[in-house]
Amino acid sequence: MTTVSATSAEALPVERPAHRDGNVLRWLVAYTASMVGDNVYYLALAWAAVRAGTPAQAGVVMAVSALPRALLMLGGGVVADRLGPRRVVIGSDAVRCAAVLGVAALLWLAGPGLWPLAALALVFGAVDAVFMPAVGALPARVTSRGQLARVQGMRGLAIRFASVAGAPLGGLGVALGGAAAAFGIAGLLIAVSVPLLVSVRIGELPPDDTAAAGDSTAWRDLVGGLRYIRHHRVLAPLMLAIALGDLGFVGPLNVGLALLADRRGWGASGMGWVLAGFSVGAGAASLLLTVRGRLPRAGSLAGCSILAGSAAVGALAHVPNVLGAAGTAVLVGLLTGLSGALCGALLQTQSEPAYLGRVTAVAGLVSLGFAPLSMPLSAAAIGTWGTGPVFAVSAAVCALGGVVALAAPALRRAELPH
Repeated sequence: MTTVSATSAEALPVERPAHRDGNVLRWLVAYTASMVGDNVYYLALAWAAVRAGTPAQAGVVMAVSALPRALLMLGGGVVADRLGPRRVVIGSDAVRCAAVLGVAALLWLAGPGLWPLAALALVFGAVDAVFMPAVGALPARVTSRGQLARVQGMRGLAIRFASVAGAPLGGLGVALGGAAAAFGIAGLLIAVSVPLLVSVRIGELPPDDTAAAGDSTAWRDLVGGLRYIRHHRVLAPLMLAIALGDLGFVGPLNVGLALLADRRGWGASGMGWVLAGFSVGAGAASLLLTVRGRLPRAGSLAGCSILAGSAAVGALAHVPNVLGAAGTAVLVGLLTGLSGALCGALLQTQSEPAYLGRVTAVAGLVSLGFAPLSMPLSAAAIGTWGTGPVFAVSAAVCALGGVVALAAPALRRAELPH
């Protein structure tokens, strides 16, 4: 088992592959359990909200967590960098576990109600604002720099597994004991991650990597992090490429695909096959990075993958049948999954460890705060102009991300460490 020194994980004389490192595997199991719990939680929340109120009220409950998450995300990055990512992740999971189990007990004793569900969603969103940046900063502290790309692939596989396993597990909980049982399962899964995270050893930051001076304030740390990203030759264009790619991709995949399936007469099952195709492609991309550990010319490959993926997104609107759409979705998932994994790996390896929480927070804000704004716009535009033109515009926006990646010399030449 790898021993992490007090100086840095980078100082290890012998580098063990991440998939054979017990320390990394404990982190991975903890992360997977937490992500599966998240998926069960969201299914239970949606079910309980629908049973307790009108569809409109259920929609409001589901959206409540988005506002604090977007507003507090940048501050969450500062907290992760100041307190340390493992401490923040453990505390966040403990709070989320307690909140979910508390609501599960309340629903078991008193039945469904909208106010407890809205309060839970609000707490969950606020805690997510510090949890997500800390999760992004933690891999650099549990493995060596040369293994960060492989860890990014392993993380992608964990996310895919969580999305596949979470829904049926939550459905089983609802079938056996209603929303209270599903919330109980979610809380227990999140609880599993806490002792595992406590057992994970982390490397300390080198003294000269410390971003915050002794008299620094949280506001100065936030401004310093944004300044660090803005002046970084790789991170600045990478953030713009991620923003454009997500902005062009989120709308078609979420709202646009549902409307496309409805207009083509594919039904819910047809849309399910298309989404399954996307998951297979994205999972294959994560597996590739996990097995290889490193892909050459990562910056150029990320830009080319974004461009090719945008073309596949545009083509999806013109496929006449479910089988062709599912095949195209596999290609979309493979290309966008590859570009997303490479962008995530470049974020990890190009950032100074002391800034990783803030860097991850900015990337998370782009993906979870700004990109979802394209969903209502996509739905309204499809209602006016149809799926073809809207998918074409979305593909063009996504392609701009690839152009940015290839036009920035430092990002285009960026490599993952050996």
